[in-house]
Amino acid sequence: MTKIADDPHSEAVPRRQGIPAGIWALGFVSMLMDISSEMIHALLPVYMVAVLGTSALAVGIIEGIAEATAAITKVFSGALSDWLGKRKLLAVVGYGLAAFTKPIFPLANSIGWLIAARFIDRVGKGIRGAPRDALVADIAPPHLRGASFGLRQSLDTVGAFLGPLAAIGLMWLTADHFQAVFWVAVIPAFLAVALLIVAVKEPKRADGLRRVRMPLQRVELGRLGKTYWWIVALATVFTLARFSEAFLVLRAQSDGLPLMLVPAVLVVMNLAYSLSAYPAGALSDRVDRGAMLAVGLALLIAADLVLALMPGIAGLIVGVVLWGLHMGFTQGLLSALIADVAPLELRGTAFGMFNLVTGLALLVASAVAGLLWDLTGPQGTFLAGAAFALLTLVGLVPLRARFRGGTD
Repeated sequence: MTKIADDPHSEAVPRRQGIPAGIWALGFVSMLMDISSEMIHALLPVYMVAVLGTSALAVGIIEGIAEATAAITKVFSGALSDWLGKRKLLAVVGYGLAAFTKPIFPLANSIGWLIAARFIDRVGKGIRGAPRDALVADIAPPHLRGASFGLRQSLDTVGAFLGPLAAIGLMWLTADHFQAVFWVAVIPAFLAVALLIVAVKEPKRADGLRRVRMPLQRVELGRLGKTYWWIVALATVFTLARFSEAFLVLRAQSDGLPLMLVPAVLVVMNLAYSLSAYPAGALSDRVDRGAMLAVGLALLIAADLVLALMPGIAGLIVGVVLWGLHMGFTQGLLSALIADVAPLELRGTAFGMFNLVTGLALLVASAVAGLLWDLTGPQGTFLAGAAFALLTLVGLVPLRARFRGGTD
C-alpha cells in the first residue's frame, strides 16, 4: 500500500543504518512532556466533575475545544515551517509555551481558569505538532519511516502511562490533593524543552528543493495529491470514532473506582499503546500499512463493544486494553502514511492540514460523546464509536485500491 514520496536524502542513507539519534531524542522530549501533561489530564475530568461540579457534556466540550485549538494552530505552524524551511525553532517555541503554562493548572480555582489553561497549553501543542512530525519525517530514513514514527509514538506513550501512574502515587501521598500533583507536573515539562534544545539537530535543507512561498494557497494544497486527501477524509471519520480518552476515565468513575485509582485507566491504556506502537510501525515498513490500519480499526470496534456491553471492572479493563492496542496500530501508521505521500517541501503543511481536519472532528466527536453520555450513559457513547469505526473500515477498501494502482 505504501507510496513513498521522493526524498533526496534517501540515496545517502545506508540500508543497515538504524533509527537516528534525533528520532530517539524527539521521542524522549515527547515522553517528558507527556508525563507532565498526563499527570494533569488523568485527573482533570474527575476534578471538573467531582470538585467543580461540571457535567459530562461540559467535559466533552472543553476537551474538544482544547484539542481543536491545537489542531487549528498546527496548520499554521506546519505551513510556517515549510515557508521558513525550519522545523526545530517552532518545535522549541511550542514545547516552551506548553511548559510555561503548566503552572496555571495548580493556580486555577474556577472552571474559567481551567478552560484558559487547557486552551493555552493546547496552543503550545499546536505550534509544535506539525513541525515536529515533519522533522521526524525529515530525519527518518525512508525504509525506517514506520519504525521511526512508531518509536516516537511509543516513547510519547510511555510518558502517557508514567504520568497517570505518578498521579496515582502522588494522590495517595498527598491524600487526594489535586493542586500538589499539578505542581509536580511542571518539572518534566521544562526538562523536555531543555532536551529538545540540546539534543535535536535539524537536517540541512536539500539543495535544489523547491521554495514554498504560500504553503496554504489552493495550488500548493492541490500539490498534496488526491491520495493524501483521501487519507485525511478517512482519518476524519476515524476520529469521530475515537473521541477523547476522558470518557474512559468517566467510565471508570461510573463503575465506582476510587478517585485515587481512576488514573490507572490511562496507565493501562497507554501501556498497551506504548508496547504496540513501535512493533506496529516497524511491521508496517515490511507489509501493507493498510492491512495494519485495518487491524487497528477492528481493535477499536472490539474495544467499543466491550465498553458498551460488558459492565463492571472486568469489562473496563478489557475495553481499555483494546483501546490502547488500537491506538498503537493506528496513530503512528497514519503519520507514516502522510509522510509517504506528501511532497518533501510541503510536509509541514501536510501534517498541519491533517491535524486541523482531524482536530475539528475530535471537537465534534467529544461534544457528541458527552451529549450521548448525558442522555444514554456509557452504552450509547461507545456503540456510536463502534459504528463510526466500522464506517472507517469500509472506507479503507478504496484507499488501499488507490495505493495498489499508484494513484496520486
